[in-house]
Amino acid sequence: MIDPKLLRTDPDRIRTSLRSRGQDESVVDALLAADEARRAAIGSYEQLRAEQKELGKLIPKAQGDEKAQLLARTKELAGQVKQAEATNTAEGERFDAQLRALPNLVFDDVPPGGEDDFVVLETVGEPRDFAAEGIEVADHLDLGKRLGAIDIERGAKVSGSRFYFLTGVGAELEFALVNFAMSKALSYGFTPVIAPALVRPQAMEGTGFLGQAEQDVYHLPADDLYLVGTSEVALAGMHADEILEADQLPIKYAGYSPCFRREAGSHGKDTRGIFRVHWFDKVEMFVYCAPEDAEGLHQQLLAYEKEFLTALEIPFQVLDVAAGDLGLSAARKYDCYSWVPSQQRYREITSTSNCTDFQARRLNIRSRFEGGTGPVATLNGTLCAVPRTIIALLENHQQADGSVHVPEALRPFLGGRESLTPIG
Repeated sequence: MIDPKLLRTDPDRIRTSLRSRGQDESVVDALLAADEARRAAIGSYEQLRAEQKELGKLIPKAQGDEKAQLLARTKELAGQVKQAEATNTAEGERFDAQLRALPNLVFDDVPPGGEDDFVVLETVGEPRDFAAEGIEVADHLDLGKRLGAIDIERGAKVSGSRFYFLTGVGAELEFALVNFAMSKALSYGFTPVIAPALVRPQAMEGTGFLGQAEQDVYHLPADDLYLVGTSEVALAGMHADEILEADQLPIKYAGYSPCFRREAGSHGKDTRGIFRVHWFDKVEMFVYCAPEDAEGLHQQLLAYEKEFLTALEIPFQVLDVAAGDLGLSAARKYDCYSWVPSQQRYREITSTSNCTDFQARRLNIRSRFEGGTGPVATLNGTLCAVPRTIIALLENHQQADGSVHVPEALRPFLGGRESLTPIG
């Protein structure tokens, strides 16, 4: 959540951020009113408690009628204190709930607008001219079937729509990509982590996934646990309610986990293949750092994603995501979109977000800085979302003979193979 002090010292900054996101600015006025009610309740409670304590000192010294009057007032005061305490608690909870619903403040230079208002910052690589090579482009599903790598039909039979099997070389590709991604993460100084895919509500709420994204989350009511949509959730919750030593920062994790998403609102979109699915595996980078270092580290995470895609010889674009398309926690997000030949367009393959101190405040993650103890900043970035990376590899590296070229960087993780050949 944002720093509550900003609400009183610079409410216009919050209004500007909400306007950039395309959201209702009137929530700021509601929050100011809730804050005033909260502070009034605190003042009333503290005043009554002070009187109660003072009476507690006077009664032992009093006698006769004076003592009787003091005792009567004490009895009357007890009820008032109890009521004031309940009001104080209720107003505090109301304010906290409204504050937690407020999204992070976007940076001033983030593009305003919605999903289609992103800014393309860079185009890396040149899409192949398949027509010039005499190749009729096949999509990843046809290629996956030829290679014996993807089985959608049996995935649907076992689990329903938007599920799949990776078989044979498809499974090998997943292991190769995960191992390649982890080897790159180790070279960047990340600690590898196998993260739990089930988390408590506090971790989901703390990372901002029980707000606007709640409809996309799987919940197990009997256990009150949530299936994560990204290992960011577990990695952020890992240090909840802790004080991190400043000389440890930045702390950098590379988490591997399965990810689960309902894909709510995606009916009819990307129904073919494995682009938009309910379950996939992913290697996610996560960083805790001093707030002043967050922007520089965000650029580093983006550079790592770009290096990974470049090593796989995949053409891609870098997007500065518009404010209205940011999640609750992000102040800025960069997406990388890979070229998809069968669709003749770029599609999202990785993203990286600077969440400033927003998640750390919600999860109570602090460090000892020069000016005292304060919240750290958190950042996240996808190094490899397996299915979409497989799509980009198969489609961009398909050959005229039906085989698929293996980029040189990936060969050590596939037994040195230079190409994947059709079965049968």
